[in-house]
Amino acid sequence: MRTTELVDGFRQSTPYVNAHRGKTFVVMLGGEAIDQSGCRSIINDIALLTSLGIKIVLVFGARPQFNAALEQVGITSQFHNEIRVTDNETFDVIKKVAGAMQFDITARLSTSLSSTPMSGSFLNVVSGNFVIAQPLGVDEGVDYHHSGRVRRIDVAGIRHQLNNNGIVLLGPIAASVTGESFNLTAEEIATQVALKLRADKMLGFCQEAGILDENGEAIAELMPNEAEHVLANYRNQPDSCLSATVFLQAAIDACRGGVHRCHLVSYKEDGALLQELFSLDGIGTQIAPQSSEQLRSASISDITGIINLIRPLEEQGYLVRRSREQLEIEIEQFTVIERDGVIIACAALYPFADEQVGEFASLAVHPQYRDADRGSFLLRFIINKAKRAGYSHLFALTTRSIHWFLEQSFELVTVDELPAKKKALYNYERRSKVLRLDLTKLSKNR
Repeated sequence: MRTTELVDGFRQSTPYVNAHRGKTFVVMLGGEAIDQSGCRSIINDIALLTSLGIKIVLVFGARPQFNAALEQVGITSQFHNEIRVTDNETFDVIKKVAGAMQFDITARLSTSLSSTPMSGSFLNVVSGNFVIAQPLGVDEGVDYHHSGRVRRIDVAGIRHQLNNNGIVLLGPIAASVTGESFNLTAEEIATQVALKLRADKMLGFCQEAGILDENGEAIAELMPNEAEHVLANYRNQPDSCLSATVFLQAAIDACRGGVHRCHLVSYKEDGALLQELFSLDGIGTQIAPQSSEQLRSASISDITGIINLIRPLEEQGYLVRRSREQLEIEIEQFTVIERDGVIIACAALYPFADEQVGEFASLAVHPQYRDADRGSFLLRFIINKAKRAGYSHLFALTTRSIHWFLEQSFELVTVDELPAKKKALYNYERRSKVLRLDLTKLSKNR
């Protein structure tokens, strides 16, 4: 590179260096990228971001490495709904592979020889139980065994390490509150961490230079709705598009949950990550969020949108079925979250004014928008509404979401604790659990 090109490059990147300093980025490094010879350069570039004052959480995947290791020992993985069934034999192999990869990546991030880009530097790479998992359980008679999903993220712990200039390294194996460990997907971990940390960016890698148009050129920017249309086409593409497909779905979820920008670049293009972040035009595809959401009281025109949200949950047994006519009568009890003209979440507060209590009911969030605690947001709104009405308690009935309510400070109580009118309507065949929240204690402690 000529001197003028070097100087011009520095000058053009300066605004982006200043803009990114102090920001939090979640980087998803899939197993396909790790398999490439250029992975060492990618890891060096990730380390370089830290030296520029960017807070990095690096989440690595290992799907191809798992497949290769299992094939080597003669184990054929079973899949259900495109999810690996991780039995004990499979999990023994997977844990060994994931552990080895974690040590290898840590070692690469620790490189500081004079011949390397990170000469003279020292990065503190931290791994730990920042992700708490829970089992997927049994679906349609299929036991997923050690396949799991994210239950909770230790946001405070991660932020503490980031604020101490550490890189937080997370792999696809996570522990549970019962002392077990589970196999999770890197894309779910990356998305959940980005959402819980309220990260400024989520970054990922694929084989091509981002998402390509019909002419083979990288699409510079996509909105989530546009990305959904692209995703539908990518699902029919060969396995070489898997990295793009996986990240695109994660990016859609992350953007809709509040992550400002997601970027997809090629793991084959040397320096693609730096070019995307520190140049005017970028080099990959950026997924950007759509317009903001509106929380408001429901109106009669929202009936169809509410029905579309709650019907699937009613059919699955999560909610008690309500007719359209009943919803029309009760519409004033509902609060909704609207996004781009679409109802994406709802909840209701049913009054029992004689006993100064209210019922929190009909909580439903669109499946594509469940990763940003909108349920908790609606609950807080309902709590404040109930307190303004002078209610002393809020109660809820549920058959499937007991733990969620317990995490929101509800307590299990007996049917006898229900308001008299609600107790008279209690369905003993359904056997819903009754949970109650003391609003008077909340008013003192919050």
